[in-house]
Amino acid sequence: MWYGKPSKGGSPLLDDDAIFDIELKLLLEGILLRYQHDFRDYSVASLRRRMRQALERFDCATLSQLQDRILHEPAMFLQMLQFFTVQVSEMFRDPAYFRALREKVVPVLHTYPSIKIWVAGCSSGEEVWSLAILLEEEGLLERTMIYATDINVDALAAAEAGIYAVDRIAQFSDNYRRSGGKRSLSDYYTAAYKGAIFDRRLRRHFVFADHSLATDSVFSEVHMVSCRNVMIYFNKDLQDRALGLFHEALVNRGFLGLGMKESLHFSRHAGNFRELCQAEKIFQRA
Repeated sequence: MWYGKPSKGGSPLLDDDAIFDIELKLLLEGILLRYQHDFRDYSVASLRRRMRQALERFDCATLSQLQDRILHEPAMFLQMLQFFTVQVSEMFRDPAYFRALREKVVPVLHTYPSIKIWVAGCSSGEEVWSLAILLEEEGLLERTMIYATDINVDALAAAEAGIYAVDRIAQFSDNYRRSGGKRSLSDYYTAAYKGAIFDRRLRRHFVFADHSLATDSVFSEVHMVSCRNVMIYFNKDLQDRALGLFHEALVNRGFLGLGMKESLHFSRHAGNFRELCQAEKIFQRA
């Protein structure tokens, strides 16, 4: 599709937005060839917004300048991952989701001798630690392994460390209480040097790994997948790919949790799941 209007010589005059989109396509192709990370099926609107933020952050006038630095400076690419992957989360985010897990999912998980859970796109780990606390309180953690994956190695390191700013704890604690928490969140962390360090005993049940929903295969056979607020940044084709991976990974009648703004409607995999908790976006493999 051409943008702008023809010049007197017949060649199209492209406006700035059209040129930006051309540079964006070239940038994504270059990253795939150089680093084997595929962002081509991420939401274009989201990519445009975040790449403009990256231009400002790295003081580049154009995406072509940014691409030159990324291709020649591997450390630069690692910094760029924060713009491709949105690292915004909180413990027990959407408390109704975690309450529904306690009421609807936990009773079924109790029937398994061992449990595997996959947190896809785990970001900086708030959901991983939240699930561990919930499972501990429900008497399931000792027989559970939680696989936490992301493409951002810095985010994975932060998730594994389990250290969060003290000024975030009040919100975490309120979410925990509203999610049906049975104790005080402070029972699970130690505060020191303006950080809250979560209990290392929980950490024994985590496995962290670099995994891309765009390019990698099924991670493991699991009883539950939680992938929340990740697919909203994908286009329809990549959403379908991710849902296909989750369907393949889940055991029969295993559970899938999505973000509050995400849906299976209009997906080619919609018929492979049944709705368990409509409002909380929890589904069960059909």
